[in-house]
This record gives sequence, structure tokens and C-alpha cells, in this order.
Amino acid sequence: MPTHSPAQLTTTQLQELALKIKEWGKALGFAQIGICDTDLSKEEAKLQTWLDKGYHGEMAYMETHGMMRARPHELHPGTQRVISARMDYLPPDAGFATNLSDPNLAYISRYAGGRDYHKMIRNRLKKLGQQIEAELDSLGLAKPNFRPFVDSAPILERPLADKAGLGWTGKHSLLLNHQAGSWFFLGELLIDLALPVDVPIKEECNTCVACIKSCPTNAIVEPYVVDGRRCISYLTIELQGAIPEEFRQQIGNRIYGCDDCQLVCPVNSRAPLTQEHDFHTRDPLKHPELLTLFSWNEAEFLSYTEGSAIRRIGHKRWLRNIAVALGNAPHSEKIINALTHRRNSDEVDEMVIEHIDWALDQQLNHKQQTNRKTQRVIRAVTKGLPRDA
Repeated sequence: MPTHSPAQLTTTQLQELALKIKEWGKALGFAQIGICDTDLSKEEAKLQTWLDKGYHGEMAYMETHGMMRARPHELHPGTQRVISARMDYLPPDAGFATNLSDPNLAYISRYAGGRDYHKMIRNRLKKLGQQIEAELDSLGLAKPNFRPFVDSAPILERPLADKAGLGWTGKHSLLLNHQAGSWFFLGELLIDLALPVDVPIKEECNTCVACIKSCPTNAIVEPYVVDGRRCISYLTIELQGAIPEEFRQQIGNRIYGCDDCQLVCPVNSRAPLTQEHDFHTRDPLKHPELLTLFSWNEAEFLSYTEGSAIRRIGHKRWLRNIAVALGNAPHSEKIINALTHRRNSDEVDEMVIEHIDWALDQQLNHKQQTNRKTQRVIRAVTKGLPRDA
């Protein structure tokens, strides 16, 4: 089988092509395009240590391909450069405070309120590759060998984006950008052209540790290192089975993901709103009541989350997560009735029932605490009054 021969371009042609790629990328809706080589050898030891400590939890795919994750040229043979793309997703009227401050509402990570980004960004990266292909064809040169990736392959996208100058890695391990904070998706186009590379951005977190202090479950175990097993995003999305009891109260009303470390980051104060309407939060998910979401049967869940990243957890884990949030909500007979009704339905399994039972116990505890507080208030008010008062 003949091997592919990369197109031969002059240094000037490569420089001109790199500029065009960035223009085409913006026309396709990307906020920024950066280019880097494939050398991530400095990341390999850190990746292996992270895996050795078991911080990936049940995410076995993180270790399946070994160090290929840090070697894009092995993932897609012939790759010389990685074109890294950024697409902003912060929706208008995000309502962070409204949702997080009301324990009867559900909080959903703001990246997941709209359309699933995977296919959308991959298709646009493919179009970018096709434009490069057409440009080389117009020069009478061989087609480039390219392949797009969006959070779907063993590749270290953040270190690559860091190296491509799209931002710097923050202490929460997310990429930070002066203009966009961390509210953006990343995608990569691996290609066999020796394009000029961009210069990385200097880290500017300095002494700030706001993200570390804000994590409800102390998942950021040290600067730049996240123990996935403690992260609320992992617990509510990746974890297949029961959520460990030690984390259930800290989860609060977060039923899909968590944005706390981003919310406190001062760099995010400058983040722009997305230009992609598909990333706007759907109406049923804007300020959703926990009881409403908990009442959805599987058909309704699939309908309301069609085309959304939320669908990936399935109806049972959806119910599991909401049951935990209902257990953390203030005492309510409506909540107790809803939990009891759902427990007796045919759409739950033992895993969901475990979380419902925990939530019912929590609701009982809340009721007892409320009663004790009421009794203390009554005693305080009546103290000193005449006996016949």
C-alpha cells in the first residue's frame, strides 16, 4: 500500500497558509486558532503519575492507550502539526447565582445547556481541513492528510492548546485565556504540514488559589492536579454506579457537572458570551425545578435532552443525581412524596433506590432539625411570660 507524501511548500507558502487557516477558522465560528508541534514529552511523566495515583477513577479509557495520549503523531501517523481551535460557549442569562443559591432548583454545568458540541465542532474542523485541501489543490500540490478530534480520542487537548498559544493552564487544570477566561471548548486538527508554530502564553495565575479553595469536594488536590474521583463533574457524569456518601452533601443541587472553580476565577470576569445560538441554554433547563426534572419519565428525558450532552448519562443516572439534590433541599412534603412515588416506579433500579433512600433520610433529618429550631424559638418567645398567658 503506497504511503502518503506530504505536500511540499516553501517557508513563505507555509506562513501564508497559516494566516489563511486562522482567517478561515474565524469564519467558521472559532474564536481563535493556534498551531503547535506534536512534542508533549514533558507531559508524559505527569500523565503517568496521575494515572498511577488512580485519579482517573472509572475512566479506564484514560489509560487504555498508554502514552499515545501525549503523542499525536502516533495517534495519527504522519502528523507534523496540531491546529488547535477554541470556541466560546458561555450562554447569555447564565443565571449562575439564581440556580446555585436556590436549593430547589437544579444546577447544570453551563456547557451542557445547549447542543452537544462534539459533532458540531468536529464538522467545522473537517471543513477547515477541506479548505486547506482546496488551497493546496489550487497550487497543484498533493492533498494534506488531516484528521479532526473533539474530546473523543486519546489526546491531551489542553497541553496542546497551551502550547499553541490559546491560553495557559490554570491551577484547576483548565485552560485560561485573557479574553475568554475558561468558558470555551477545544478541538484539534492533526495535519501533516510543517506549518509555523505559535508562541505559548505565560501563565498568569500567580499566587491566586481561588479555584482550589472553592472546590466543594476538595478535588483540586494540589495546583494543576485534579483527583477526578472527587470532582463533581466526574461524580455526576462519568461515574456509573453509586455516588460515595461522603460527597453527596457537598454536591448540593449540582445535577450535571460543576462550574465552581470557573465561577471564582478572576480571569473569567472578562469572558464574552458565545456567538453560537446552539450553545444557548434550552428553556426547560434555564432555571429548572428539581421536582420537575425528577418527574420526567425516560421518554421525556430523551425528548428534552435530544442533541444534548446530558443524554450520555441516561435516565437512571439522571434520577440518581437529582435524588441527591432533593436530599440536600430543605424539608418538603412534596419532595418526600416525589421521592416515595419514584421509588415505587418501574423506572428505577437498586442503584437509584439507594440514592432515593438516602434522600428520604436526609429529608427526615431536615424535618427534625426544623422542628428543633421551631421549639427553641417558641421557648425563647414564651420565656418569662405569665403562666396564664
